[in-house]
Amino acid sequence: MIKSENEKKLKGVIPAIIVPLAKDGQIDRDSLIKQTDYLSSAGVHGFFINGTTGEGPWLSIEEKKKVYQIVKQTKKKHQFLCAACIRPSTEMVLKEIEIFSDLKPDYIVAVTPYYYSVSQDDILYHFTKIAKESPVPVIVYHIPQNTNNNIALTTVLELANIENIAGVKDSSGNFVNFSRGCLSQVPSHFSWIQGEDYLDAAAMNIGADGMVTGLGNVYIEPYIEMYQAALSNDLKKVNNMQEKINSIYEIIQVTDIKVIPSIKGALSLIGRSDKWMKMVSKTLSNKEIDKVKEILKNMGLL
Repeated sequence: MIKSENEKKLKGVIPAIIVPLAKDGQIDRDSLIKQTDYLSSAGVHGFFINGTTGEGPWLSIEEKKKVYQIVKQTKKKHQFLCAACIRPSTEMVLKEIEIFSDLKPDYIVAVTPYYYSVSQDDILYHFTKIAKESPVPVIVYHIPQNTNNNIALTTVLELANIENIAGVKDSSGNFVNFSRGCLSQVPSHFSWIQGEDYLDAAAMNIGADGMVTGLGNVYIEPYIEMYQAALSNDLKKVNNMQEKINSIYEIIQVTDIKVIPSIKGALSLIGRSDKWMKMVSKTLSNKEIDKVKEILKNMGLL
């Protein structure tokens, strides 16, 4: 089970918040406030901003700053902020960190370099340099299905020894490596954060420190309950909450794994966002939204 709630380290339920948009791609400030308030009031521990679910790679620097500032102004005082600087090169990440430094995030998030293939030595150099120059702790974001560059477990364990690296958010779906990592000896400042919703209960039950969830934008309560159950060593409740999360995941399954469009489609039905994606063509069709609607109705969310 997870470690003490009193430890001062990266932990808890951290939603990767969506960015509500109008059809023309402009940020819907009112809906973003409404979504932030929903998550904040439910008791999340922090926010993962401008990540994959937030369509960060498709946002301009100015848009990313605007999203960050809206969330910061809306969240509760004790909730921390993780600013994702998803750029393809080390120097570009460092430049974005410099821009975000004035906004005082609690953590910086970076992925591996992408587009070109890189070695494990390149990945070590990348994160080591970022950690050295970042004014706040860095979260290693492992999502090889998007970057096309895998981070080996041995590399993660080496990075864990760097004081300014706070932990890893693992969205790879490779639970073998994640569980091996969780059960490895690492410095106490380093956190293991699960990023695949289907694996949250399994992660909590072997000692993960928390979870980042995109799907939780729709219904965050089971994640909060799971985390609290894990703190209490209530295995049965942890697994019961995973069943609820699996049921929510059906909104993605019925749309042929259109992850972010499905989340936005669900929120358009609930009333906390419109359905539009930054790349408008990726927005769910009305027929697909009808499928999502049935799932939400079956769960009692509509």
